[in-house]
Amino acid sequence: MPGADRPFWTRPLASLGREEWEALCDGCGKCCLHKVEDADSGRIWPTNVACKLLDLKTARCSDYKHRRQYVPDCLRLTPALAASLEWLPETCAYRLRADDQPLPEWHYLVCGDRDAVHRAGASVVGKAISEVLAGPLEQHIDWGDEEPLEVERVDEE
Repeated sequence: MPGADRPFWTRPLASLGREEWEALCDGCGKCCLHKVEDADSGRIWPTNVACKLLDLKTARCSDYKHRRQYVPDCLRLTPALAASLEWLPETCAYRLRADDQPLPEWHYLVCGDRDAVHRAGASVVGKAISEVLAGPLEQHIDWGDEEPLEVERVDEE
């Protein structure tokens, strides 16, 4: 089979087995942050609010195997979804490989160090709050370079 001697993370996603697919995850935890969708525009806004199962010290799911039992809407990422979900972070290994891009130098498969993602500042460690403590998601939207919409309050008389 052509390319079989290449590291699996450089091969097309369709050629990966389940274990190889799972091993692509860089452990950043960004996909476990809640998103808010603008009802009018459909735009997805990221927040810094993490799923209750995300361990904020390691950026790993505390019960990955049973996560859908506790979080029924937890997404099962597939190669097709990796290529189509616009909200996946630009640094996501699944997204990069779906776009036929190389993994970043800090990815553990490249450098051999699972903590490199955190030292590179590419994970949610030290940047997220658990949904258990956060309160309303709207208070945690990451507006990026855009200013939040200002809402003028009108007191009813």
